[in-house]
Amino acid sequence: MNFIIRMLVTALAAMVTAYLLPGVRIKDFATAIILALVLSLLNFLIKPILIILTLPVTIITLGLFLFVINAIIILLASKLVSGFKVDGFFWALVFSLVLSLVSYIMESIAGTND
Repeated sequence: MNFIIRMLVTALAAMVTAYLLPGVRIKDFATAIILALVLSLLNFLIKPILIILTLPVTIITLGLFLFVINAIIILLASKLVSGFKVDGFFWALVFSLVLSLVSYIMESIAGTND
C-alpha cells in the first residue's frame, strides 16, 4: 500500500514540477503515473550501475556528480515514456532537483516519509 501511495505522490509531484518548469511537459496524469513507475524502475536497476561506474568522478566531485546521474535518469525516462518531454540536460537537472524537493514535501504531508 505504501508503494502505491508513493507512486501517486511522485506522479502528482511530477505534474506540479512540470507545471512550474517551462522546459518540461507531461501530457496528463496517466503519463505522470507511468513516469513515476519508470523512474522507480530506472532508479532501482540503472542508477546503482551508473553510480558504481562513475564512482571515481563522484568521489572527486564530493558527490555532486550524483546530480548529473539523476539528470541522465530523467533524460532516459523522457526517451522511454511517450507524453513526457524534457527540452535538454539543464531542464532534466532542474526537474530532478525540484521533483525531489516537491516529492519530499508531499510525502511528509502524506505521512509516507520513513
